[in-house]
Amino acid sequence: MDRKHNKNIVPAARMLRKNMTKKERHLWYEFLRNYPLRFSRQKVLGKYIVDFYCAKAGLVFELDGSQHYEEKNMIEDAERTEYLEAYGLSVIRIPNNEVNTNFYGVCEYIDAAVKKALLH
Repeated sequence: MDRKHNKNIVPAARMLRKNMTKKERHLWYEFLRNYPLRFSRQKVLGKYIVDFYCAKAGLVFELDGSQHYEEKNMIEDAERTEYLEAYGLSVIRIPNNEVNTNFYGVCEYIDAAVKKALLH
């Protein structure tokens, strides 16, 4: 990674932590905050800020709203994923509507992904 802690975007990460979306807040306070492994939220990784990051498992979880399915944003997301994967991280994208309609399924999916990553 260019710099693990990019000072230039730390203020933006702090602002995003204070102003999490409703879905991010729900996932953080109802599941990830008390998960047995440490998760960080709005974590600076190189030139990006990721929604949720588990260093021990090498996983990044991104909650994607509808704007992520527009062509321009899909290209940017692919570049972002490629950048993060170059450092050995796996990026998992979860649609926002899944957090609304299938919260427990999302939690089980995250738990399974973490456990699988720890085995490798």
